[in-house]
Amino acid sequence: MEQHKRLILLVMADTLAAILAILTAISIRDLKIPGREDVSSLGAAKIAVFIVIVVFLSFLVEIYKNHHELVARDIAVKIGASLGVSCFVFSYLVYSRGSETYGSEFLVSTIILFGALQFLCHGAYRIYVKYRGFSRRILILGVGATAGNIGALIPDSDENYFLSGYINCSDELAEVPSERILENTGGIYETVKRERADKIVVSLSERRGVFPLSDVMACKLDGVEVIDAPSFYEHVTGKLLLEGINPSWIIFSDGFKVSRMHRTFKRCLDLLCAAAGIVLTFPLLPLVALAVKLDSAGPVFYRQERVGEKEKPFFLYKFRTMRADAESTTGAVWAQKNDTRVTRLGAFFRKTRIDELPQFFNILRGDMSMVGPRPERPEFVETLKQIIPYYSERHFVKPGVTGWAQVRYPYGASVEDAMEKLRFDLYYIKNLSLAFDVMIILETIQVVLFRRGSR
Repeated sequence: MEQHKRLILLVMADTLAAILAILTAISIRDLKIPGREDVSSLGAAKIAVFIVIVVFLSFLVEIYKNHHELVARDIAVKIGASLGVSCFVFSYLVYSRGSETYGSEFLVSTIILFGALQFLCHGAYRIYVKYRGFSRRILILGVGATAGNIGALIPDSDENYFLSGYINCSDELAEVPSERILENTGGIYETVKRERADKIVVSLSERRGVFPLSDVMACKLDGVEVIDAPSFYEHVTGKLLLEGINPSWIIFSDGFKVSRMHRTFKRCLDLLCAAAGIVLTFPLLPLVALAVKLDSAGPVFYRQERVGEKEKPFFLYKFRTMRADAESTTGAVWAQKNDTRVTRLGAFFRKTRIDELPQFFNILRGDMSMVGPRPERPEFVETLKQIIPYYSERHFVKPGVTGWAQVRYPYGASVEDAMEKLRFDLYYIKNLSLAFDVMIILETIQVVLFRRGSR
């Protein structure tokens, strides 16, 4: 959930920047320190609308992601793009309605002030995640393959981590750079203090008989954070390390809780989203149906069996995007890049996700949720269950129109892709919450706008 905390922190910072921009603009306009009556004259609703719009547009231009990769110019370009769209939105909302509360100068000055404050906030956060003086020093306990995988994550993390090195406390085969293996003179506790490590990541391939319990406990009691490799991997990547977990880790982990109350609230959110989606897209549906019919011979809708919650089969509905006889000779196969079975308009419908609009009716029927693991075909499920560990666990929640795997990973067309997507699906199930669902829905809007991940 570290990624969610960063997002919340940055959104709160931008919200505060928007409020300060409004107050500063009032002060410039009236040449005085704004009082309660000055703020009240704008109206709480209009202030809230301003905040929601600028934060939402900032989210769409992906300013809340990958600060370790951004330079000042990248931040400025993203903010400029967001504010440019904001000007058009506010011009419509304010001037088309003949509002007298905002003047053009006040509106422009507020937007400019917000952009400046937002640049300062995100510039400061970038310094935090890049400046070595603010870094948290990580020491990895282990030198095997798992330790090597964990060490490789640290440079690309959006956290300000610094790898102090590895400690070899067993006879496992070293698969990390030898120069990064620390001299363990005086014991692990002394090595941790010497390296001034803030966190120990336990990445031993085998713990039984080799785990240095007393030394690690001494570090823990001295204020050093101790975390196992699967949990650290989860925090950094937003997915689960399938190779490093076992049933007891799932049972005793802080997660995988799907309460009856959560299911009720999630169902309400599903119905709200499905109803809104049908109402907003209803004028488009006849046009899409006509285009499908004119584009190629065959039915308008595509009906296909998928595996749902608790492995119960159901029929998923989509607008047809392939030839009617696409699988007549091959049987069930994954869609490939530049798939020749896709019709001319089908490629566009897939990129824009227009073909998935009928799935709002699957949500109303209760077969699907708005957010969840993508439902797979029975033929593939039976195969994947035999190959990939914990694959069945993705069926403990309803499948979704969108999901964490869909917004974080491109379309899967192999066993390797299915395993990678399962890492994201299990992370989602472990960290279920309505706030997480809302964030995924917002990221789905990004994916649709920028046409990522479909085939």
